[in-house]
Amino acid sequence: MREIASFQEPVKNRTLSLCLLDVKEVEIPHFQRDLSETLKERLKTAIEKLGFLVPIIVVQREGKFYVIDGQHRFFALRELGVDEILAIVVGEELYHYFLELNTEKPPNVKEKSKQAYRLYMELFKENDSQLEEDLIDYFEKPEYITLGFTIEELEPKFSASFYESFVSKIDKFLRLPLSSAVEERRNRAKALFELNRLVNEKYAQFGWDNALLKGEIIKKAVQKAYGMRVRVIPDDFYTAIEKVKSACEGLSSEDFGDGLSLE
Repeated sequence: MREIASFQEPVKNRTLSLCLLDVKEVEIPHFQRDLSETLKERLKTAIEKLGFLVPIIVVQREGKFYVIDGQHRFFALRELGVDEILAIVVGEELYHYFLELNTEKPPNVKEKSKQAYRLYMELFKENDSQLEEDLIDYFEKPEYITLGFTIEELEPKFSASFYESFVSKIDKFLRLPLSSAVEERRNRAKALFELNRLVNEKYAQFGWDNALLKGEIIKKAVQKAYGMRVRVIPDDFYTAIEKVKSACEGLSSEDFGDGLSLE
């Protein structure tokens, strides 16, 4: 590490360091989102044309520098054969706040959910006695945790965006230590997985050939269970899942009318 300057950022008045790091010193936390090859290649082109103008943000931890913002810039620069990278070094207390710093490419629901799961399991391994609800600052929404468990442990192809609106109305941060909360999240993921299995069966029964219509099935099932413009679902998580499963089982193609098309 070679420090170029020390400065005070104007909002929190933290003292930060602007440094040049050897790329061999830099690591990517395992809970970062999956790399987008398209974004990386686009950044390589921009860096070759304009130079490396935006530093990555790293945390020094256990003798390494971990990227909490800028992993795509890091990989782009490394693949261009550059040995050093410009970085702002921040305090270790910001290590778990990477979800707040996804600015290069705003993640979609599935990416947010996968990241939430990876961060959750990291926190679980670090200290499983801490209450889940005390970690609210690290997570954008509790439903992303449940959706993440579904994707990462049960069904990698699970279409999280189809379920986001429904699950947001029945999920919440748990007043449980992570040692217990992790099993509750797994149980919620299993319940959601079973609902998704039923949706897939109904989709096959209808003979549709556009997978986006699965989202219409879950939307219609929620409407049949709780009304057209439901904003609040008073039932607990598992009761709500069972009611929507029951509504889904009762759906027929006639429930969708003649004009259903996503072309």
